Amino acid sequence: MKKDITFKELKKSGYADKTINEEIQANLIAKIKAKQPVFEGLWGYEDTVVPQLKKAILAGHHINLLGLRGQAKTRIARSMVDLLDEYMPIVKGSEINDSPFQPISKYARDLLAEKGDETPISWVHRSNRFFEKLATPDVNVSDLIGDIDPIKAATLKLPYSDERVLHYGMIPRANRSIFVLNELPDLQARIQVSLFNILQEGDVQIRGFQLRMPLDIQFVFTANPEDYTNRGSIVTPLKDRIGSQIFTHYPKSIELARKITEQEARISKTDKASIHVSELAKNLLEEVAFEARNSEYVDAKSGVSARLTISAMENLMAAAKLRMIETGSDSTTIRLVDFMSIIPSITGKVELVYEGEQEGADEVAKILIDSAVMTQFEKIFPRISKLEKEGVKTPYTDLIQWFDNNFLELNYTDTDKEFYANLHSVSPLVTLVELYAGKIDKAEQYFCMELVLWGLTINNKLDKSASETAFKFDSTGISQGYYGSN
Repeated sequence: MKKDITFKELKKSGYADKTINEEIQANLIAKIKAKQPVFEGLWGYEDTVVPQLKKAILAGHHINLLGLRGQAKTRIARSMVDLLDEYMPIVKGSEINDSPFQPISKYARDLLAEKGDETPISWVHRSNRFFEKLATPDVNVSDLIGDIDPIKAATLKLPYSDERVLHYGMIPRANRSIFVLNELPDLQARIQVSLFNILQEGDVQIRGFQLRMPLDIQFVFTANPEDYTNRGSIVTPLKDRIGSQIFTHYPKSIELARKITEQEARISKTDKASIHVSELAKNLLEEVAFEARNSEYVDAKSGVSARLTISAMENLMAAAKLRMIETGSDSTTIRLVDFMSIIPSITGKVELVYEGEQEGADEVAKILIDSAVMTQFEKIFPRISKLEKEGVKTPYTDLIQWFDNNFLELNYTDTDKEFYANLHSVSPLVTLVELYAGKIDKAEQYFCMELVLWGLTINNKLDKSASETAFKFDSTGISQGYYGSN
């Protein structure tokens, strides 16, 4: 926290007054020249969104981030705070961050006129120069711009025509700061109109009281394309006043998606150390979201948020942690059977079309997991033929025949030693995995064993039935239901 000083001391220090655009631009240029990272943590945007953001800032534009949910729009806006100076001087006591060099409120103008160089100056940290508002239908002009305060008028014995009776809304209070208005199309058209003059002319109109107030604000708006048809739109004159519209997107590869999940998932260091997540398990988790974005059951216009896999990873780790607690183990490994615990993360994060509603949210989640399993399965193992010629042996024949006289039960709550011993008891399964995945890590091979069993049940070569605590694999015939059995 910086100590208060006087206006004279501020001028003597050599401080140069800047607009917020000049400030952000100068800090961006300095970072680029010093080859320091800008907009860190925006994985997958390095060659698409980030260059456009840099150009918009250098152009001095207000920005509209347009994209589906879960595409880091709010994160981008918040990251712009890093481009502000660490501290900003204001006239002490100002409600709207008045610059002593260019005061705009009557309070600051009067104080400077009275005290001159002895005007007290306080400092605002950049963390306090970020304002964010979610645009909802109930937001009104008073919230954003302000209103006349009759109590203040009565207390100060001032007429309503006096500027000092105004109660400032969020936007004037964000003077010389970054103001983010999320989900802009949800804002009523008449409220959007109130932003016109602020963006361009700097006029504020409150209940017919027009006040020339050249606010200095970096506006960042966010919007979802779906909202343009479902809930509202950005009125044309307002859109015209927003300098740059930048489209966001979902990660284009599993590798990038994994980086986002690892960065955002709230997992303690203790859990990371005691719970092993194989590379295959991480890939499978991300594949679920990719499958959802291409699924006939999921509304593509609504999008599938990156929060799906973040939440799913947290649920996976919670399932493993619960097993450790119940078995008294010091460590464990994520298993394919643990993926049943991510179903609540899926059902709460996808919007279903009519066909999906007919299936039901839980069933769609299970279908998505199965689709992801098959995508990962076919990267390692031969494709399973729907129909085989009689007498012709396939890579899976011995394994399927083993189940003619045996069954396998995999319990969620088994220790790793017990769980893997059960898998190893199926000798044709061990042989198959050694043949096609023998060169990968042992923990990956165990996950591959489960992949094979899952793949065979998805293709109706084996039967899988579920209880509260276990999955049972056998060849007793295909029963009804989905995850009750295949």
